[in-house]
Parts: sequence; C-alpha cells; structure tokens
Amino acid sequence: MQPFDSYEKFLDLQRYVSWGDDDQQRISAVRERLLARSTVIIEDFYAEIRRHPFAAKVITGGEPQVAQLKSTLRQWLRQLLTGPYDRDYLALRSRVGQKHVSIGLDQVYTSTALSRMRNGLIRLLTEDWQETPDELYLTIESLNKLLDLDQAIIEDSYQTAFITQSQNLSKENLQLRVALEREQRSTHIIGACEPMMAVYRLIERTAATDKPILIQGESGTGKELVAKALHRASRFAGKPLVVINCAALPENLLESELFGHEKGAFTGAIASKPGLFEVADGGTLFIDEIGELAGGLQAKLLRVLEDGSLRRVGSVKERRVNVRLLAATNRDLGKEIEKGRFREDLYYRINVLTILLPPLRERRGDIPQLARHFAGKGWNWESRFMQILENYSWPGNVRQLRNAIERAKVLAEENTLIAENLPPEIWRSGNEKDILTPSSEADLETVNRAHIADTFRRHSGNKARTARALGISRRTLYRLLEKHDIEEDAAQ
Repeated sequence: MQPFDSYEKFLDLQRYVSWGDDDQQRISAVRERLLARSTVIIEDFYAEIRRHPFAAKVITGGEPQVAQLKSTLRQWLRQLLTGPYDRDYLALRSRVGQKHVSIGLDQVYTSTALSRMRNGLIRLLTEDWQETPDELYLTIESLNKLLDLDQAIIEDSYQTAFITQSQNLSKENLQLRVALEREQRSTHIIGACEPMMAVYRLIERTAATDKPILIQGESGTGKELVAKALHRASRFAGKPLVVINCAALPENLLESELFGHEKGAFTGAIASKPGLFEVADGGTLFIDEIGELAGGLQAKLLRVLEDGSLRRVGSVKERRVNVRLLAATNRDLGKEIEKGRFREDLYYRINVLTILLPPLRERRGDIPQLARHFAGKGWNWESRFMQILENYSWPGNVRQLRNAIERAKVLAEENTLIAENLPPEIWRSGNEKDILTPSSEADLETVNRAHIADTFRRHSGNKARTARALGISRRTLYRLLEKHDIEEDAAQ
C-alpha cells in the first residue's frame, strides 16, 4: 500500500468502504451517548495493556504517562465521533502510526487493542438501545466503517515509517561495514625486525584459541593493532570486535559500559542498556589498560571469565555471554599484585597466553619503514631527518613517531621533511648527540667546545649562569663563545 500522501486517496478509501452522509448522521446521533460512557472503555484499554509486558514496556513514565495517554485517547474518541474527516484529521491520525514506530510499539498489539475498543463501543451502543433493531444494525455498520478507515490510516503510516526506518538502518549498517573493512585494512602491523617477527609468530599460533590473551607493552607500542590482528585471524572474525579503554572512564561509568544497566539503576538511567559484554557476545572484547580496572570491577570481570554470567547494574537477572577476551596493559601486573592493586586470581585468568610488544628503541631497524608508512606517498626527507629519528629514544614509541612525522609534514615546504620541523625535544636531542659525542680522535679543543656548548644550552643561553657553572668570568665566556663560534640562538 502506498502512503497517505494525498487527501484524494483518503476520499477514495471512504468510497471503498461506502462511507457517506447517512453514516456520518448516524454517528452524530450516538456521539454524546458513547462519549458520556467512554471512561469504562478507556480504563479497560489500559488494564489490558498492563497484562502484556511487550506492550506495557513502551510506557516508561509510570502513572503520570498513563494519565496523559488516557487523556489523549479521550481526545481521539471525540475526534473520531465528531469529525470533520478532512486533511487535518488525516495528518493527525497519520502521526499516530509514526509515533508507534518511534517508540517501538508492535503494530500487532495496536491492532488488537483497537479491536478490543471496537467491541467496547459496540457493546455500549447495544446497551439500553431505544430505537429499532434495524437502526442499531445500520449504526453499528457505520461505526465499523469509521473505525476501519481510522485503522487503515494508522497502519499505512506505520508501514511507511517502519520501511523508512529500516532503509535508514540498512544504509547505516552498510556504511559501518564499509568503514570497518577500510579501518581493518589500514591497521596492519609494520615491522620486520626479529622482535616483531617473534610477535607475528605468537599471533599466528594463538589466534585460533578462544582463551584469554594478555598483550603487554609500553604506551604507544601498538597493543590495539595486535588485538585487531588476533581477532581477524580467529574464528570470531565474522563477529564484532568491541574495544573499551579502562583509563578513559570513571569507575561507575565503566561498570555500566562493561556490564550494562537497567532503567532507573542510577541518576540518568532513563532506559535499559546492554553492556559491551552483551554487545560482543559471540565475538571479541578488547579491554585496554586493564591495569586501571578498580577492585570491584575486577571481581565482576573474573566471574564473567569463569562461567560467562553477568548481571547488569540494578538487575538481579543473570545473563550469559560467550566472549573471547583480549586484554592489554602497560603496567607490570606482578608489581600491581604485590601492592594489592590487582587481583592475583584475575591475573592468572587473563594471563593464559601473553604477547609482549617491544618498545621502538629495541626495534630501531623498523624506523625507516615506519617513517615511510606514516609519511605516505610523494614525500621524501633529508638524511639528517632520518638520522635523528633513528638515534632518538622514543619514550612514546610508535605513536610518538607517527605524531612527529605528522608535525613535520604540516610544517614542510613542498614535499621534503627536514629535521628542524620535528618536535623540539626530538630535534634538540639530535643536536645534543652531535655536541656530546666527539669522535675518538677529537682533540682537546673539540672536547672543550662540546662542554661549553652543552653547559650554555642547559642554561638556556643565560651567560651569567653559564659562566658560574663553568667557573669562569663572563668576559672569559664571551671570548670562548666567540672563539668556538657558539651562537646564542642554538642554545634557546
């Protein structure tokens, strides 16, 4: 059926059910009698709804909402029995079907409820009927025509809104799948040094198991990339990979995110919500920074891992899930156990298999390959740029390297990356190595120059403090700076 997009279609339906002036006159004659006794029908209507949990669950506002709905139903009865049956009436009744879709009300229950109300109205007509039986029959027939028209409007608008909603959801799902596939293709691990080859072998051997895996490594070493690689290579690859970072949320929100909550469980919980364990059911849940998990949540997590059962916040109902757990941390969990900040039994539960990621300073041979990847096509660099990258200690690991190259690209002229466009701490570190590392054949003059330049730099070019640190006068310092060609700008 096409949607009610024109008043002409509504008129056509009236002709189809043979609705005419005689029908409208009969309805007008009994209108006040029905409205005067409509309370019993309305009370019966909502009493019946309460008997069906699937229909009652859409009433989330308690008695105040029920009172409002009863008032709305009285207005509808008056509109139904009074008219006029014009464009405004059509638009008003069409919005009812759209509303049922938006609140998730099954149209089966709506149709059944309307049938119950139809029977109630006919019963009211039959009671104390004073006219002839033939007139009663014709009046009931007119009422049925009117109710059929009203139900057709609601069902058509419901169907139209439902189809539109389904199409929108299908489009969103397609967009999400495309984005997920693109993201998965672009998040491969880069590196060919021996420590990374050992990581690849572990991923290949452990991906097939459904046992928990603990991924350990410093911040920025790529723990989430390893989790994604494990998921893609596992039998859970067709199911979702759900990611949560324990350090990003406070304890109360983290509990709700992981285990879900029921409506009214806490302030702001206006509706029930499944937790990420339920969302990931049948797939993989990656818990990053698991060392940040509070003690109470550690106990709940341990129970899920032991028997797959959990309870939402504010619920007594147990739910069961089948989730493959991957966990990551940059902390030494052994030390955390000694300090009483991490449960020993949980540690043994998640540490069935461990993958240890090397820091970037232990895989310097991968830096050129990583740099080419982060720079992208069409970029090149001066030799000094790569020399500094390879010699830097990288406390932030691969993440810091990526950000450093992004900065250099933003500041670059044309398509050449130069050392001066690296972050100051990285660029200065490279200069410091040049100053503090004279060759083995360096003479005394070279060593003296390196010592003076380093002291001058450490005091940010302040000549008075530099002279005191060197134990010489400021005049002597001026002479030495000029002699060794140490410029003030280099010390800033």
